[in-house]
Amino acid sequence: MTLPSPAELSPFEVERILETALTEDLAAGDVTTRSVVPPDAAARGEFISREPLVVAGLGVAAMTFTRVDPRVRFTPLVTDGTHAPARTILARIEGPAHGVLTGERVALNLLQRMCGVATRTREFVAAVPNGCKTRITDTRKTTPGLRALERYAVRMGGGHNHRNDLGAGVLIKDNHIAVCGGVRAAIERARANAPHTLQVECEVQSFEQLDEALAARADVIMLDNFDDDMVTEALARIGKASPRPPVEVSGGVKLERIARLARAGVDIISVGSLTHGARAIDIGLDLSVTGAWTT
Repeated sequence: MTLPSPAELSPFEVERILETALTEDLAAGDVTTRSVVPPDAAARGEFISREPLVVAGLGVAAMTFTRVDPRVRFTPLVTDGTHAPARTILARIEGPAHGVLTGERVALNLLQRMCGVATRTREFVAAVPNGCKTRITDTRKTTPGLRALERYAVRMGGGHNHRNDLGAGVLIKDNHIAVCGGVRAAIERARANAPHTLQVECEVQSFEQLDEALAARADVIMLDNFDDDMVTEALARIGKASPRPPVEVSGGVKLERIARLARAGVDIISVGSLTHGARAIDIGLDLSVTGAWTT
Protein backbone atom coordinates (compact mmCIF):
# COMPACT_ATOMS: atom_id res chain seq x y z
CA MET A 1 0.00 0.00 0.00
CA THR A 2 1.28 3.47 -0.86
CA LEU A 3 1.32 5.78 2.12
CA PRO A 4 -0.49 9.09 1.45
CA SER A 5 2.41 11.35 2.30
CA PRO A 6 5.22 13.23 0.55
CA ALA A 7 7.71 12.23 3.26
CA GLU A 8 9.47 8.92 3.66
CA LEU A 9 8.02 6.42 6.09
CA SER A 10 9.35 2.91 5.67
CA PRO A 11 6.55 0.32 5.28
CA PHE A 12 8.92 -2.22 6.86
CA GLU A 13 9.06 -0.16 10.06
CA VAL A 14 5.29 0.32 10.01
CA GLU A 15 4.74 -3.42 9.61
CA ARG A 16 7.00 -4.11 12.59
CA ILE A 17 5.09 -1.64 14.76
CA LEU A 18 1.71 -2.97 13.66
CA GLU A 19 2.71 -6.55 14.34
CA THR A 20 3.60 -5.61 17.92
CA ALA A 21 0.53 -3.45 18.48
CA LEU A 22 -1.95 -5.92 17.02
CA THR A 23 -0.39 -8.84 18.87
CA GLU A 24 -0.72 -6.86 22.08
CA ASP A 25 -4.44 -6.22 21.46
CA LEU A 26 -5.47 -9.41 19.66
CA ALA A 27 -3.39 -12.26 21.02
CA ALA A 28 -6.56 -13.86 22.37
CA GLY A 29 -8.79 -12.56 19.59
CA ASP A 30 -11.65 -10.04 19.74
CA VAL A 31 -14.08 -11.90 21.96
CA THR A 32 -16.65 -9.09 22.03
CA THR A 33 -16.93 -8.74 18.27
CA ARG A 34 -16.87 -12.49 17.80
CA SER A 35 -19.65 -12.94 20.37
CA VAL A 36 -21.91 -10.03 19.44
CA VAL A 37 -21.52 -9.17 15.75
CA PRO A 38 -22.80 -11.50 13.02
CA PRO A 39 -19.88 -12.84 10.96
CA ASP A 40 -21.30 -11.50 7.69
CA ALA A 41 -22.15 -7.99 8.98
CA ALA A 42 -20.84 -4.98 7.07
CA ALA A 43 -19.94 -1.61 8.54
CA ARG A 44 -19.31 1.88 7.23
CA GLY A 45 -17.90 4.81 9.14
CA GLU A 46 -16.04 8.11 9.27
CA PHE A 47 -12.95 9.23 11.16
CA ILE A 48 -13.81 12.68 12.48
CA SER A 49 -11.58 15.23 14.24
CA ARG A 50 -13.09 16.40 17.51
CA GLU A 51 -10.64 19.27 17.84
CA PRO A 52 -8.30 21.17 15.48
CA LEU A 53 -5.26 19.17 14.47
CA VAL A 54 -2.43 18.66 12.02
CA VAL A 55 -2.95 15.38 10.20
CA ALA A 56 -0.38 12.60 10.46
CA GLY A 57 -0.78 8.84 10.25
CA LEU A 58 -3.64 8.18 7.85
CA GLY A 59 -1.48 5.73 5.92
CA VAL A 60 -0.63 3.93 9.15
CA ALA A 61 -4.33 3.66 10.03
CA ALA A 62 -5.02 2.27 6.56
CA MET A 63 -2.29 -0.35 6.93
CA THR A 64 -3.68 -1.36 10.32
CA PHE A 65 -7.04 -2.32 8.82
CA THR A 66 -5.46 -3.96 5.79
CA ARG A 67 -3.40 -6.16 8.10
CA VAL A 68 -6.49 -7.16 10.09
CA ASP A 69 -8.67 -7.78 7.02
CA PRO A 70 -7.54 -6.91 3.45
CA ARG A 71 -11.17 -6.47 2.42
CA VAL A 72 -11.57 -3.32 4.53
CA ARG A 73 -11.50 -0.18 2.37
CA PHE A 74 -9.94 2.90 3.98
CA THR A 75 -10.27 6.16 2.02
CA PRO A 76 -8.36 9.25 3.25
CA LEU A 77 -10.13 12.54 2.54
CA VAL A 78 -7.26 14.83 3.57
CA THR A 79 -3.49 14.48 3.32
CA ASP A 80 -0.90 14.17 6.06
CA GLY A 81 0.65 17.50 6.95
CA THR A 82 -2.52 19.56 6.47
CA HIS A 83 -4.36 21.46 9.19
CA ALA A 84 -7.89 20.21 9.85
CA PRO A 85 -10.47 22.10 11.94
CA ALA A 86 -12.68 20.33 14.44
CA ARG A 87 -15.42 18.18 12.90
CA THR A 88 -13.39 17.48 9.76
CA ILE A 89 -14.01 14.08 8.18
CA LEU A 90 -10.47 12.73 7.86
CA ALA A 91 -11.25 9.39 6.22
CA ARG A 92 -14.03 6.95 5.45
CA ILE A 93 -13.98 3.22 6.03
CA GLU A 94 -16.11 0.37 4.75
CA GLY A 95 -15.89 -3.38 4.93
CA PRO A 96 -16.61 -6.47 7.01
CA ALA A 97 -17.69 -5.30 10.46
CA HIS A 98 -15.42 -7.81 12.21
CA GLY A 99 -12.32 -6.36 10.53
CA VAL A 100 -13.34 -2.76 11.15
CA LEU A 101 -14.15 -3.29 14.83
CA THR A 102 -11.09 -5.43 15.51
CA GLY A 103 -8.65 -2.90 14.03
CA GLU A 104 -10.37 0.21 15.37
CA ARG A 105 -8.50 0.70 18.65
CA VAL A 106 -4.99 0.17 17.33
CA ALA A 107 -5.64 2.41 14.32
CA LEU A 108 -7.05 5.18 16.50
CA ASN A 109 -4.30 4.91 19.09
CA LEU A 110 -1.59 5.39 16.47
CA LEU A 111 -3.47 8.05 14.51
CA GLN A 112 -4.29 10.10 17.62
CA ARG A 113 -0.71 9.87 18.84
CA MET A 114 0.79 10.89 15.51
CA CYS A 115 -1.65 13.77 15.04
CA GLY A 116 -0.78 14.95 18.55
CA VAL A 117 2.93 15.08 17.75
CA ALA A 118 2.33 16.81 14.42
CA THR A 119 0.01 19.38 16.00
CA ARG A 120 2.44 20.24 18.78
CA THR A 121 5.32 20.48 16.31
CA ARG A 122 3.36 22.89 14.11
CA GLU A 123 2.92 25.22 17.10
CA PHE A 124 6.69 25.45 17.57
CA VAL A 125 7.42 25.81 13.86
CA ALA A 126 4.82 28.58 13.55
CA ALA A 127 6.56 30.48 16.36
CA VAL A 128 9.70 30.97 14.23
CA PRO A 129 9.42 34.51 12.79
CA ASN A 130 9.25 35.01 9.03
CA GLY A 131 12.70 35.41 7.54
CA CYS A 132 14.44 33.33 10.18
CA LYS A 133 15.98 30.06 9.04
CA THR A 134 15.97 28.40 12.44
CA ARG A 135 15.09 24.70 12.40
CA ILE A 136 12.87 23.12 15.01
CA THR A 137 14.03 19.55 15.61
CA ASP A 138 12.97 16.62 17.73
CA THR A 139 15.24 14.53 19.98
CA ARG A 140 15.55 10.84 20.85
CA LYS A 141 13.01 11.33 23.68
CA THR A 142 10.46 9.22 21.85
CA THR A 143 8.08 6.46 22.89
CA PRO A 144 10.03 3.17 22.79
CA GLY A 145 9.04 1.27 19.67
CA LEU A 146 7.24 4.22 18.05
CA ARG A 147 10.19 6.41 17.08
CA ALA A 148 9.67 6.00 13.33
CA LEU A 149 6.03 7.10 13.57
CA GLU A 150 6.69 9.99 15.93
CA ARG A 151 9.58 11.34 13.87
CA TYR A 152 7.42 11.11 10.75
CA ALA A 153 4.75 13.08 12.62
CA VAL A 154 7.35 15.74 13.48
CA ARG A 155 8.07 16.13 9.77
CA MET A 156 4.35 16.39 9.05
CA GLY A 157 4.21 19.23 11.56
CA GLY A 158 6.95 21.06 9.65
CA GLY A 159 9.79 20.15 11.98
CA HIS A 160 13.05 18.35 11.33
CA ASN A 161 14.60 15.24 12.80
CA HIS A 162 17.75 15.15 14.90
CA ARG A 163 19.88 12.01 14.78
CA ASN A 164 17.71 8.92 14.51
CA ASP A 165 19.79 6.68 16.76
CA LEU A 166 23.12 6.48 18.54
CA GLY A 167 24.87 5.44 15.35
CA ALA A 168 23.67 8.37 13.26
CA GLY A 169 26.08 10.96 14.58
CA VAL A 170 28.57 11.91 17.26
CA LEU A 171 26.89 13.96 19.99
CA ILE A 172 29.18 14.51 22.96
CA LYS A 173 27.09 15.27 26.03
CA ASP A 174 27.79 16.14 29.65
CA ASN A 175 28.30 12.58 30.84
CA HIS A 176 30.67 11.79 27.96
CA ILE A 177 32.68 14.86 28.93
CA ALA A 178 32.70 13.87 32.60
CA VAL A 179 33.93 10.35 31.84
CA CYS A 180 36.42 11.46 29.19
CA GLY A 181 37.98 14.22 31.28
CA GLY A 182 37.00 17.34 29.35
CA VAL A 183 35.57 18.83 26.16
CA ARG A 184 38.81 18.95 24.20
CA ALA A 185 39.73 15.37 25.09
CA ALA A 186 36.29 14.13 24.07
CA ILE A 187 36.36 15.93 20.72
CA GLU A 188 39.88 14.76 19.96
CA ARG A 189 38.98 11.16 20.73
CA ALA A 190 35.89 11.45 18.52
CA ARG A 191 38.01 12.75 15.65
CA ALA A 192 40.42 9.84 16.06
CA ASN A 193 37.87 7.04 16.42
CA ALA A 194 34.52 7.93 14.84
CA PRO A 195 33.79 7.34 11.14
CA HIS A 196 35.01 10.26 9.04
CA THR A 197 31.54 10.64 7.47
CA LEU A 198 29.98 11.78 10.76
CA GLN A 199 29.95 15.29 12.16
CA VAL A 200 31.11 15.86 15.72
CA GLU A 201 28.60 17.84 17.78
CA CYS A 202 29.46 18.87 21.32
CA GLU A 203 27.13 19.97 24.09
CA VAL A 204 28.45 22.76 26.32
CA GLN A 205 27.06 24.03 29.60
CA SER A 206 29.40 26.94 30.29
CA PHE A 207 31.46 29.53 28.46
CA GLU A 208 34.62 27.70 29.49
CA GLN A 209 33.36 24.54 27.78
CA LEU A 210 32.27 26.61 24.78
CA ASP A 211 35.77 28.04 24.33
CA GLU A 212 37.22 24.51 24.54
CA ALA A 213 34.78 23.23 21.92
CA LEU A 214 35.63 26.11 19.58
CA ALA A 215 39.36 25.57 20.05
CA ALA A 216 38.91 21.86 19.26
CA ARG A 217 36.84 22.78 16.16
CA ALA A 218 33.62 20.94 16.94
CA ASP A 219 31.45 20.75 13.83
CA VAL A 220 28.29 21.76 15.72
CA ILE A 221 27.93 23.50 19.08
CA MET A 222 24.97 22.69 21.33
CA LEU A 223 24.22 25.28 24.02
CA ASP A 224 22.50 23.35 26.79
CA ASN A 225 20.35 25.24 29.32
CA PHE A 226 21.74 28.66 28.33
CA ASP A 227 19.39 31.55 29.14
CA ASP A 228 18.75 34.26 26.53
CA ASP A 229 21.60 36.52 27.66
CA MET A 230 24.03 33.59 27.68
CA VAL A 231 22.89 32.60 24.19
CA THR A 232 23.59 36.13 22.94
CA GLU A 233 27.09 36.08 24.43
CA ALA A 234 27.76 32.58 23.11
CA LEU A 235 26.69 33.55 19.60
CA ALA A 236 29.08 36.51 19.69
CA ARG A 237 31.97 34.23 20.63
CA ILE A 238 31.01 31.58 18.07
CA GLY A 239 30.67 34.24 15.37
CA LYS A 240 34.40 34.90 15.60
CA ALA A 241 35.22 31.32 14.58
CA SER A 242 36.12 30.61 10.96
CA PRO A 243 34.29 28.72 9.71
CA ARG A 244 31.43 29.42 12.10
CA PRO A 245 29.87 26.13 13.29
CA PRO A 246 26.09 25.77 13.38
CA VAL A 247 24.61 26.55 16.79
CA GLU A 248 21.95 24.43 18.46
CA VAL A 249 20.05 25.38 21.62
CA SER A 250 18.53 22.68 23.83
CA GLY A 251 17.30 22.14 27.35
CA GLY A 252 13.58 22.47 28.04
CA VAL A 253 12.99 25.22 25.50
CA LYS A 254 9.46 26.58 25.86
CA LEU A 255 7.25 27.87 23.06
CA GLU A 256 7.54 31.49 24.22
CA ARG A 257 11.35 31.46 23.72
CA ILE A 258 11.31 30.30 20.11
CA ALA A 259 10.96 33.74 18.49
CA ARG A 260 13.70 35.30 20.64
CA LEU A 261 16.16 32.51 19.96
CA ALA A 262 15.43 32.54 16.24
CA ARG A 263 15.90 36.31 15.98
CA ALA A 264 19.17 36.01 17.91
CA GLY A 265 20.54 33.79 15.13
CA VAL A 266 20.29 30.28 16.56
CA ASP A 267 20.39 27.72 13.75
CA ILE A 268 18.70 24.77 15.46
CA ILE A 269 16.37 24.48 18.43
CA SER A 270 15.89 20.91 19.65
CA VAL A 271 12.72 20.30 21.63
CA GLY A 272 12.21 16.95 23.35
CA SER A 273 8.62 17.81 24.21
CA LEU A 274 7.59 17.63 20.56
CA THR A 275 7.33 13.91 21.21
CA HIS A 276 7.42 13.24 24.96
CA GLY A 277 5.13 16.18 25.74
CA ALA A 278 2.53 15.68 23.01
CA ARG A 279 -0.92 14.46 23.99
CA ALA A 280 -3.15 12.25 21.88
CA ILE A 281 -5.58 14.27 19.75
CA ASP A 282 -9.27 13.44 20.06
CA ILE A 283 -10.43 11.63 16.91
CA GLY A 284 -13.61 9.57 16.72
CA LEU A 285 -14.72 6.72 14.50
CA ASP A 286 -18.51 6.74 14.04
CA LEU A 287 -19.81 3.47 12.57
CA SER A 288 -23.09 2.24 11.18
CA VAL A 289 -24.09 -1.28 10.12
CA THR A 290 -24.96 -1.54 6.43
CA GLY A 291 -26.28 -5.10 6.18
CA ALA A 292 -24.47 -8.22 5.10
CA TRP A 293 -21.00 -7.95 3.58
CA THR A 294 -20.67 -9.01 -0.02
CA THR A 295 -17.44 -8.91 -1.93
